[in-house]
Amino acid sequence: MLASISLDLDNKWSYMKTHGDAGWQDFPTYLPALVPRVLELLNDLGLTITFFVVGQDAIQIENQASLRSIADAGHEIGNHSFHHEPWLHHYSADQIDEELSKTEDAIAQVTSQPLLGFRGPGFSYSETLLSILKKRGYRYDASTFPTFLGPIARAYYFFHAKLNEADREKRKLLFGSASQGFQRLRPYRWTAPAAGLIEIPVTTMPWFKVPIHLSYVMFLAEKSQLLAKTYFYNSMRWCWMNGIEPSLLLHPLDFWGGNDEQDLRFFPAMGSTTETKCKLARELLGWMSKKFDCKTMQQHAEAIAIRSPVV
Repeated sequence: MLASISLDLDNKWSYMKTHGDAGWQDFPTYLPALVPRVLELLNDLGLTITFFVVGQDAIQIENQASLRSIADAGHEIGNHSFHHEPWLHHYSADQIDEELSKTEDAIAQVTSQPLLGFRGPGFSYSETLLSILKKRGYRYDASTFPTFLGPIARAYYFFHAKLNEADREKRKLLFGSASQGFQRLRPYRWTAPAAGLIEIPVTTMPWFKVPIHLSYVMFLAEKSQLLAKTYFYNSMRWCWMNGIEPSLLLHPLDFWGGNDEQDLRFFPAMGSTTETKCKLARELLGWMSKKFDCKTMQQHAEAIAIRSPVV
């Protein structure tokens, strides 16, 4: 069965910005240290995936060599917005167009690889965004997150964040509303105004719609490695049994532990070491690569397009 894997390449500053921490405007980065670690692991497992890159990171000179190495290794690069603001659904059409074009230009400085896919930060999207993606020639969007637990994740984030009321208002739909649990798990095509654009949802467990991406598994692993592995393996088997082609989401902090980073201790699973996280990631991704035909998001979208052509 086909599956896809993607990594939202959120940087240290973007986590700090969403969390309301001072100092994010200096754009602190861990990409030069983190990207080679991830690429080595993926190479060892024979996996080619999609990295959703933030435009602001692509214009920072200290990040460009590591971003270029992603494309050089054969991985797909997707658009993850320029400013990485999870309230993208509040943007006007002109603001969205500028956000996309600035990211395209920034990534073009690093690699000539065309951008065919988009994921909104914090799973934020709107009809306006989707229609502009279609007009700009994007093949797919991957911003939907079908789970009922968005408000719980947002409450956890707010509890640990340093936000004033205005900041909380901007982030009031961070991780989505409970109604998103009723969204479809299987990939589909949007209708007007983005007719034909393919949507590849971030996969959650069929029926129960609980998250299964690696950050949640890492959080469980702090309680019990056995529980985390059982949860992941059974979730993937449940996808197989229900005919769901999983699209697994990764984050940088799945490969970046508390011994690497003190400023992001508020993030779940940052009590684990880098060695522990990378060992678990290697085991779970290795298992998945043997059970599924793992592709990039673009390859997944191409397979969907063949099965469901535009008429």
